[in-house]
Amino acid sequence: MDEDSRYEAVRSRDGRFDGEFFFAVETTGIYCRPSCPAVTPKRHNVRYFATAAAAQGAGFRACRRCRPDAVPGSAGWNVRADVVGRAMRLIGDGVIDREGVSGLAARLGYSARQVQRQLTAELGAGPVALARAQRAHTARVLLQTTRLPVTQIAFAAGFASVRQFNDTIRAAYAATPSELRAAAPRTRHRRAAAPTAGIPLRLAHRGPYQAGPVFDLLQREAVPGVEEIDGAPGRRTYRRTLRLPYGTGIVAVHERPGAPRAGPGTHPGGWLEGRLHLTDPRDLTTAVQRLRRLFDLDADPYAVDERLGADRGLAPLVAARPGLRSPGAADPEEAAVRALVGPAPAGELVRRYGKALDAPCGTLTHLFPEPAVLAEAEPHGALGALAAALADGTVRLDPGADRDDARRALLALPGLDAATVAAIRTRALGDPDVAPPDADAPDSWRPWRSYALHHLRAAGELEIR
Repeated sequence: MDEDSRYEAVRSRDGRFDGEFFFAVETTGIYCRPSCPAVTPKRHNVRYFATAAAAQGAGFRACRRCRPDAVPGSAGWNVRADVVGRAMRLIGDGVIDREGVSGLAARLGYSARQVQRQLTAELGAGPVALARAQRAHTARVLLQTTRLPVTQIAFAAGFASVRQFNDTIRAAYAATPSELRAAAPRTRHRRAAAPTAGIPLRLAHRGPYQAGPVFDLLQREAVPGVEEIDGAPGRRTYRRTLRLPYGTGIVAVHERPGAPRAGPGTHPGGWLEGRLHLTDPRDLTTAVQRLRRLFDLDADPYAVDERLGADRGLAPLVAARPGLRSPGAADPEEAAVRALVGPAPAGELVRRYGKALDAPCGTLTHLFPEPAVLAEAEPHGALGALAAALADGTVRLDPGADRDDARRALLALPGLDAATVAAIRTRALGDPDVAPPDADAPDSWRPWRSYALHHLRAAGELEIR
């Protein structure tokens, strides 16, 4: 987008571009999302940024009306396979908080200086600034939705010290942590939760969202002990256990979408509501990002529907289900094993080798077994080969993995056919442009072939795998 089209998006308060870019107003020192309902600033006072971190680094603070830090992520990071896209997916997963910039660079196969240079050149912010902006957002969520002590929130959000936490919050929001907490909206239905009540989630998405097909898929594939889904269609709740870097979690996400935002020039958007229970609050950022990948909440449905709707055969399917998503995975290694063995055998693996939760919740009793455990318990056949490759790093499926490298490594394993590898690439790696080898997927569907196949499956024109 050039500056003319960006300003037009701001002037018309076009919600399609929330998260795709940010704008700041030099006369107020505030940065916003394009759909901000405030009075449109004069064009010569506006600056544009690719990320919230870049706006914060330039000295602007987040708008309190539109909360630009809470927008869906850019769909570009899921599409792109270059180092910037891979880096953004890893930063979202919290790698810098756990492993530092050197750990991020090692995962990408570049030096720390190269990663710093590429991110700064394209996004206007380096990895540390991007991670700091993410920590600030996590801290704001915890401050305004829970009753956790401020000191505990500082370390849970990934800050190294309380002083660093206080300084970052003041810079990002022009308020102290206590003031930010006091300014949180209080309604009869929404109050800050006690630590034992879990963390309420509002998982934002842009554009229309077809929740029904996503929950249909999750219900069809649910593995007992790890997942459950209940309620009537349209009002279902999906629950599952999560293995996270610092502990474990249990999450519940509701099918019924949140109310869409409305306003001049905006396009429908909304959120999925849920609640997250963590044994260690430091896992909040990672857990939320993995849920966003599972439900494909950072997709750009306008771009997908425009491309696929231009195809004569797909046009009626796209018109019938605007905003259809291509679900990913909450745990990529788990998704790979499940793609190989199927739901029923996966349930048996959980029963035999899964780690029992310290505090079961209803039918949720276990974590899915780790690859190292499966490699030792089931050393033979395709399952043993896949588990061993995941355990020793021969196959990498983390958010920063190179998708082509992963595909080649998977195809080299005994017992994995091309269709299984395609399923793993779609779900575990969240690749939006995968076509199974036995399907006719024209190049005109690129880069959204995964979505095209979901349309065909939803319409009953392609066998569900």
